[in-house]
Amino acid sequence: MTFPILSSLILLPTIGALFVLFGRSTSNYNSAKYIALFISVGNFILSLYLWYLFDKDTSGFQFVEERKWLEGFINYKVGIDGISILFVILTTFIIPLCIISVNSTIKHRLKDFIVAILLMETMMIGVFCSLDLVIFYLFFEAGLIPMFLIIGIWGGERRVYSAFKFFLYTLLGSVLMLVAIISIYWITGTTDVIKLYELGIDVNYQNLLWLAFFSSFAVKTPMWPVHTWLPDAHVEAPTAGSVLLAAILLKMAGYGFIRFSVGLFPVASEYFVPLIFILSLIAIIYSSLVALMQEDMKKLIAYSSVAHMGFVTMGIFTMTPQGIEGSIFQMISHGIISAALFFTVGVVYERMHTREIKNYGGLVSVMPRYAIVFMIFTLGSLGLPGTTGFVGEFLILLGTFEVNFTVATVASLGVILGAAYILWLYRRVVFGEITNPDVKKLNDLNNPEMIILSFLAVVSILFGFYPDPLLSTTSASVGDLIDAFNYNVKIFAASNL
Repeated sequence: MTFPILSSLILLPTIGALFVLFGRSTSNYNSAKYIALFISVGNFILSLYLWYLFDKDTSGFQFVEERKWLEGFINYKVGIDGISILFVILTTFIIPLCIISVNSTIKHRLKDFIVAILLMETMMIGVFCSLDLVIFYLFFEAGLIPMFLIIGIWGGERRVYSAFKFFLYTLLGSVLMLVAIISIYWITGTTDVIKLYELGIDVNYQNLLWLAFFSSFAVKTPMWPVHTWLPDAHVEAPTAGSVLLAAILLKMAGYGFIRFSVGLFPVASEYFVPLIFILSLIAIIYSSLVALMQEDMKKLIAYSSVAHMGFVTMGIFTMTPQGIEGSIFQMISHGIISAALFFTVGVVYERMHTREIKNYGGLVSVMPRYAIVFMIFTLGSLGLPGTTGFVGEFLILLGTFEVNFTVATVASLGVILGAAYILWLYRRVVFGEITNPDVKKLNDLNNPEMIILSFLAVVSILFGFYPDPLLSTTSASVGDLIDAFNYNVKIFAASNL
């Protein structure tokens, strides 16, 4: 295409943020919100048009754009394939819903909050489109700044502590990745991802480089034991911040594992499979048990995110089509369902100003619409057939059973525990007698809340019953990735005979 559609998707939110920040008409907060909503919806429509133009039968990168910045080192190069396009669409889908929610959740500096969300959209889309390691790193780390501000300015009582913990964990985890990127340039003479796929990276360096990238992706996923920043960040972040964190930011690390850990370092990925399986199983079982003990709704959902992402990392490193396609599908599903769960918690928090489960009970009597949509996302979280949660987990377990029966069997316990903690949450919040008189005064979902949750529910059920549009998009690229991985591993094994 002669039209730079990817650059437009990346830059349009930033242009909108500048207009909101400096435009005269945006002195009125409602005007700022409507302009941001118009920009974000336009970006979502543009991403759907991109999906319409996308050739699902081609495994290579499409819509590639390249600009020389620092000749020989930094090139602005973007493009998408079947793996990355779905994450772009997920990002553009979630952002308008976050903007719709700000009126009821953000009480001060609304315009600044909207600017932070729009800037985050630019960074997140940039991550999924980057085809140069340096550009990827810049987008990957720049996204920390708006999220740091969202938690630190608009968060709860311990917002400063949580913001700095989030920032330091994720930044320090990425220092080694920067060193690895510089090393890759020194070894190969390029940071172009497509050229690196073609050239390959010397197997003598792969283990160290894999560990350096792993140090960043493991923190952001987050994997056990570097997951402790996530519950604090979720608890203190405003609703829209928690949604962005769970729905998109965590997916950047999962995407990184597929694109770089498996794609650039296949021999090292094969070597470290046992490590990933062990850490993933610990994340699934341990986090599920911890979730069962939580009395704070947000913390429970935060720990459930750690468990679900454990399934994702396990599926990626099965190196099977079912495992990797299932992991991508599970990330999209988790992006939808976790966003919805955090929105549902935000709905009652704004009315009651507490997230303690013991303060609720009997909501079905006063908020029947809320009880219905909450049930849909509860069932999606536990992986009920007919929801997106089932498709992803089923494919992941199918791929895992193919390569390691023991790992898959232990991981299956996580499905049972997941059903236990999420149904236990729903039982205590929605059913039972009303013991808190404040609950009787609650109003059911208003129109903006109903719009947000309805969109998420429809998408979750639609792709739960008909997952083919997503799976057919990823199939060719995943197949090519696995073929390249198997080829490189066989070449390495043959050279050592």
